[in-house]
Amino acid sequence: MPSARRMILGHVMSGLCTKMNRTKQLPADLMETPLNRCLNTFDITLLGIGHMVGAGIYVLTGTVAREMAGPAIVLSFILAGLVSLLAALCYAEFGTRVPKAGSAYVYTYVSIGEFWAFVIGWNIILEHMLGAASVARAWSGYVDSMLGNIIANITMEITGEMHEQLLAKYPDFLAFFVCLSYAVALAAGVKATAMINSILTTVNVAVMTLVVVLGFWYASPDNWSLPEQGFMPYGFGGVLAGAATCFYAFVGFDSIATSGEEAKNPSFSIPIATILSLCVVTVGYVLVSAALTLMIPYNEINPAAALPDAFGLRGITWAKYAISTGAICGMTTTLLGSLFALPRCLYAMASDGLLFSCFGKVNTKTQVPLLNLALSGLCSALLALLFDLEKLVEFMSIGTLLAYTIVSASVIVLRYRPISVEETVHLAPDTPGTDEEDGGPTLPGTGSAATAAPSGGVDSSSQSSTIDPSSPTSEMIEIALSGRLRPQFRWLEPVLGRCEPGVACSGAVLMFCVLSVAVCFQLENSWDELYHGTWWALGLYGFLLFCLVACVVVISAHHQNTRGLQFKVPFVPYIPALSIFCNIELMVHLSFLTWLRFFIWLSIGMLVYFLYGIHNSKEGELGTSYSMLMSTSEAIRGWGSTSTALGGGTKVTVTKIIKGRISRKTAGDRQAIVDDEDDEDS
Repeated sequence: MPSARRMILGHVMSGLCTKMNRTKQLPADLMETPLNRCLNTFDITLLGIGHMVGAGIYVLTGTVAREMAGPAIVLSFILAGLVSLLAALCYAEFGTRVPKAGSAYVYTYVSIGEFWAFVIGWNIILEHMLGAASVARAWSGYVDSMLGNIIANITMEITGEMHEQLLAKYPDFLAFFVCLSYAVALAAGVKATAMINSILTTVNVAVMTLVVVLGFWYASPDNWSLPEQGFMPYGFGGVLAGAATCFYAFVGFDSIATSGEEAKNPSFSIPIATILSLCVVTVGYVLVSAALTLMIPYNEINPAAALPDAFGLRGITWAKYAISTGAICGMTTTLLGSLFALPRCLYAMASDGLLFSCFGKVNTKTQVPLLNLALSGLCSALLALLFDLEKLVEFMSIGTLLAYTIVSASVIVLRYRPISVEETVHLAPDTPGTDEEDGGPTLPGTGSAATAAPSGGVDSSSQSSTIDPSSPTSEMIEIALSGRLRPQFRWLEPVLGRCEPGVACSGAVLMFCVLSVAVCFQLENSWDELYHGTWWALGLYGFLLFCLVACVVVISAHHQNTRGLQFKVPFVPYIPALSIFCNIELMVHLSFLTWLRFFIWLSIGMLVYFLYGIHNSKEGELGTSYSMLMSTSEAIRGWGSTSTALGGGTKVTVTKIIKGRISRKTAGDRQAIVDDEDDEDS
């Protein structure tokens, strides 16, 4: 019957949506892992610097300066660095929340859901494969340049040229063997990898300093103002296009997040290493690109080996070879960073059941996922063998930008969503205990909704005056209020009052992303109309910007929960929202072919997910279990009856804590935090 078919189809689709939106349940002990926790803050910082410096200095500088931005590459790196810093702050907060391998994939799985987590993880795999392949190709180009292009000439004599447009001019066998060799080296273990990386990164930083000093010594300001070219020969659009491509240079802090499961103290090391490495590398990028474009005109730069050729044209032969040596060290650390992160992302996805289980195995002796490392090295080597550097670099940025966007959105979602059902409460020394046992009164409806309701909930002035911010009571109240409207925004209650805690904020984040895409596409296609003040363009942009601001207002109108975070992104939701908008703006400037390749890769991923991952997900085996960082309306309703073990063996409920039995009262304010009338209503 048609109605029966509709019911069956509705049930199937409902079950499918539930599976796609399920979130990851974190283990009770987040520090437990089969990997080797042996990295300190210094190791992780150098891992990030090494991963970023080689790509940005020795791969992108020549390509972006020659073909995209000219001398304005300085602005491209500054813009990319600032936008990356916004995303880095979000990564740093998640590093304190979830110290696990997988980086943005795990963060998305915990906060948004399984489907988007798979999309991000699938693109991180491609991102690191392309990163390793592009750096191996650049490594080969530098060595070949030092040898007078002997390798390229011999290869083309033997194999001939590949005349396919999508492929490189000739197969690069040296890049192929470099990828495989470094993959074998990484199999020795993470501590040996960190030691090698630290030595090579130190050499690389010394070479960067030499480039900056000599570059400014031989600088000519006229190279920034060539006739009919100027400082921005490709216009501001070229600066934005260059910044979008330069994002490839900042994927190193993504590998910092991936190392969270091998850090001794991830809650401290990940935020410090992320911000410090990004700041150091951004300053280095700007100084080196300025020195290069001041030394020689941008249209004389050799994209394959920009810095050595520039010093060679200036007659500084010894510097040419010193820079090439430093470039090899820098690109080695970048290659190691990509090949370090890629197997761990595969491991994280396989451990969750979204990829084949064989990728979730870790060698007991080296504590490294060896099968993942072998596959990563082989795939990266094949890409380096067949594809040109320019095509690899351009395709890199889209996965990076998408990951940054989702992580920034996830920070907002988790800040405004109630956390886990159960909380361990430790009473303060001067706080009176309770002699009541389980079964006390519970809050009505959505648990602690009464505490935020304008009709008789928690009075904000009373809360601020009677609650010690460091007390358990304050923590419980913040947990109870998270995701609910602030008192000063009660005028929004007719619109948002019926939403479950956190739902309105999540919807506003989604709407903000959609509107950002609309604004960015309109800016790309109708900038001239806006610049000349066309009435319809002004009206359209005015409406879209109003809606964007309204989304941010809706988010900021709710209470946050920041308890337990050793590092917090400042000015939430404004900084994450700005990060989302900037990332989308840069994605819009990527070429059509880049998007086409991205959707082809994503289509392959969808086959893997819907044919294997969705059916074998470990979260599917947990039934109705709740994520430690998520909450639903059913979970909140269970708060009142959920007992929490205290230090002395006493048991109390969250409701009783909020009621004021543990509250502090000032001399002039004797009002309970929750009125007795609310207790009777429950």
